[in-house]
Amino acid sequence: MNKQIILLPGDGIGREIMDSAKVVLQAVAHEYGHSFTFHQHAIGGDAIDQYGTPLPEETIQACQNADAILLGAVGGPKWDQVAVHLRPERGLLGIRKTLGLFANLRPVKGFQALLHASPIKEEIIQDSDILIIRELTGGLYFGQPSERRDNGNAVVDTLSYTREEMERIIDKAFESARIRNKHLTSVDKANVLESSRLWREVVEEKAKDYPDVTVEHMLVDACAMKLITNPSAFDVIVTENLFGDILSDEASVLTGSLGMLPSASVRSDGVGLYEPVHGTAPDIAGKGIANPLGMILSAALMLRFSFGMEEEASEIEKAVNECLEQGYHTADLRIKDGIQVGTKEMTDKVLENLTAKSISDSICNTYV
Repeated sequence: MNKQIILLPGDGIGREIMDSAKVVLQAVAHEYGHSFTFHQHAIGGDAIDQYGTPLPEETIQACQNADAILLGAVGGPKWDQVAVHLRPERGLLGIRKTLGLFANLRPVKGFQALLHASPIKEEIIQDSDILIIRELTGGLYFGQPSERRDNGNAVVDTLSYTREEMERIIDKAFESARIRNKHLTSVDKANVLESSRLWREVVEEKAKDYPDVTVEHMLVDACAMKLITNPSAFDVIVTENLFGDILSDEASVLTGSLGMLPSASVRSDGVGLYEPVHGTAPDIAGKGIANPLGMILSAALMLRFSFGMEEEASEIEKAVNECLEQGYHTADLRIKDGIQVGTKEMTDKVLENLTAKSISDSICNTYV
């Protein structure tokens, strides 16, 4: 099976961790008889420096012809003073919108070796396994352009959604709940916002098509509290863009490290963009100490959701878990009596667990 994969390393540690994901995918292709072709393009601050825009037309065209896209991270203090429409983050928002990647999937499941590092008590997070589904191309972030009024003393931001935008993300959530534990929590602010009242109506309508899935409605503030006090009560959470952005970041602390979390932004035909949820970490860029595991796990999500390669994805996830159980960790992780390693060393350990030693050695020679 030949797949065209676009690599968007972006800024900061993006290039280093992208190398890790690429070499792991090469190992999978070798082991399972697949063929992956990689094409690298610029986005974010890197694209601003090269092309004067965070999202060059060349990058858009390449992504439109791809089977899937891997993204490292965008942004950094270097570009803090550029105009708002030229900020690196506009590249990420733009590619999501252009490709119609309306569903952000963020799995939040702790690794046993890291549970002690979570600020939440281990007995509370022990059995947590949550999939947060966030609507990604509508809402407050994509309303009418913000404006200042009254000589800059007043400001207006617009939250806008269509029924169609709500229906497709809610369908995606029901479908996901159906293949998990059949429990869906819909999060809104229906006691205040008209958009949330329509959202709740659509969820009730769609629930009739999924009688095997149990649905509950929850206000966003209550959900924020319950994520910390009783996270194992959740299976699939679905919500609009702004709420999903905040709740998924809150949920990331459950795992003990932001550097371990992957995410997927997909559309109905399976094409998706996959990225770790951590930032660019410019303070450690180029030092060879960045944690590559979130990026590697994002590559696993790509295999699962875009290519239907469930076995291959599971093997990557098992290999990552085995590394942690063996005590290997990067500087951002804390494992009791563990062995601290750098980016390349951690990648090599994943490869050793993923493949036979002879295969690992041959592919490691391509690591940059």
